[in-house]
Amino acid sequence: MRILLLILLFLSFAYALGLVLANNTEIGVNLLFSQAPTMNLGLLLILGLILGIVIGILLALLIFRVLQNKWEISRLQKLNKNLEEQLVQAHVVIDRQAHAPTVEEAVYGTNAVPSNTEGLHLYETTGQLTTNYADDPKVLTKQKRD
Repeated sequence: MRILLLILLFLSFAYALGLVLANNTEIGVNLLFSQAPTMNLGLLLILGLILGIVIGILLALLIFRVLQNKWEISRLQKLNKNLEEQLVQAHVVIDRQAHAPTVEEAVYGTNAVPSNTEGLHLYETTGQLTTNYADDPKVLTKQKRD
């Protein structure tokens, strides 16, 4: 790759030297608002060529940057839309789970689970979960297995 680059550099230098030698007439340059001193036509061609290449590269980089930003914006908009859809789906799942009956309600019916859960007490020393509804035969108690 380096050899190819060196060959291209040498060829462009040889072309520039050929332009200067082939166009050796002195010419005055009118810049519309001012007059530049007379200079070699070959040198003027080379300066114009270099200036055109530099301006072209800068414009290409600017246009590429704009296109790159547009591509990034469209990619992020698609990602945002996908994430919004996932969020809506998550809300639906959460709503379903929040309104779904518990296992006790599904198995024993809605009357089996007391509506007042203030009566539940967890004794950490015994590991038992008991209720204040001990006389009610519909209410089940949970005990920790050893």
